[in-house]
Amino acid sequence: MRKQLIVLTYCSSLLFIGLCLVASAQSPAVSGVSSSDTAFRLTDGDRVVFLGNSLIEDDVQFGYLELALTTRWPGRNVTYRNLGWSGDNVFGDARSYVTSPPTPYELLIQQITNARPTVVFLAYGGVEAQDGETGLARFKQGLNQLLDKIDQLGAKTILVSPIPVLLPSSTNVTQRNAALERYASTIAQTASERKKRYIDVFKPIQEAGKQLLITDDGIHLNETGYYYLAKAFETGLGLPPRTNNMTIDLAKQTVDSATPLKLMNTDQATATVRFVVNEAYLPLPAPKQDDKALEVDNGQLLTIKGLKKGFYSLRIDEDEVITASAKQWAEGVVIRQGPSFTRSTELQSLVQKKNKLHFFQYRPLNQTYIIGFRSYEQGRHKKGLEEQSYLITWLEGEIMATNQPKPVTYSLTLLK
Repeated sequence: MRKQLIVLTYCSSLLFIGLCLVASAQSPAVSGVSSSDTAFRLTDGDRVVFLGNSLIEDDVQFGYLELALTTRWPGRNVTYRNLGWSGDNVFGDARSYVTSPPTPYELLIQQITNARPTVVFLAYGGVEAQDGETGLARFKQGLNQLLDKIDQLGAKTILVSPIPVLLPSSTNVTQRNAALERYASTIAQTASERKKRYIDVFKPIQEAGKQLLITDDGIHLNETGYYYLAKAFETGLGLPPRTNNMTIDLAKQTVDSATPLKLMNTDQATATVRFVVNEAYLPLPAPKQDDKALEVDNGQLLTIKGLKKGFYSLRIDEDEVITASAKQWAEGVVIRQGPSFTRSTELQSLVQKKNKLHFFQYRPLNQTYIIGFRSYEQGRHKKGLEEQSYLITWLEGEIMATNQPKPVTYSLTLLK
């Protein structure tokens, strides 16, 4: 990762060991993903691996990719591992240490194997595209070789395109993006030939980059960029919309909503409207810029018709959310805060903590001294790394308990 991460110490891990001893290891299940023409789904026991270069690795800081999937199948026992490595390619060349063996490629295969995946999101091509047309054949050979190995592990692979360079227009940028598109086309062709699912993130990221600042440097995505990358994953997997519009007509006493909604009380005397909503999924938290949440497309449109003139305050459970006029409610008001958004933000924090802990467990900064050829000096710390698995398991339990939406009560009251 390009940003510094804080390593959780061995001592802090021990605080949770007692809580985690009851957790039992589960064997990988056969994934529900079978081919490119079947509906994508995750089932209990699935182990999802995100594999690639910095496009994957840098999401450790934000957790949007895991967040997008874990909230789609709430309550299911699915684990996620980010094995991204900055500068990496299909041959694992960036994964080199002083210790050899293993070779970089052997280490890549070892890391995939140790993760025991049932589903692998494979995002390569961004680094290899720098070799242009001359490197295309070698890239495809390496990609197929890696896919063969993942197939041997019994895992299903979803191939992901590289993203574009989002720098000011120039001859070099145009040539670079043309090469990236050529490699993306080769990845899509390979997916088709092998009957694998393919996700195009090149075009969605390119479009998002026209509207917002989504990179730190024109190449590496920032927090906003990973929000839109997660949205592109959802679209590419054919997942339904995360939220649906809700419309209540008080005069007709009717509800138009794909989200389950039950009217509890419509008191015209007190101008109060109460209803319960059972959301299917938690919303994705909005990315922040300068510590302020951006207005992105994660809100839900609520329309309430038939209110008498005045201003109405909306409360969701115990949270004061928004105040708008009767005319504004009749036209529709976008809801971007409330208990579900708070819960989603808490979930994202848990995912980030788990991902950072795993990052330093599987690739410690002083690996050569702990598990490499100089382990005779600091090899005693290997046990501390292994014991961090207890904390990771505990955090995964917290994630599974938090990723489920709860019924919420909406109360709309006339201000007097």
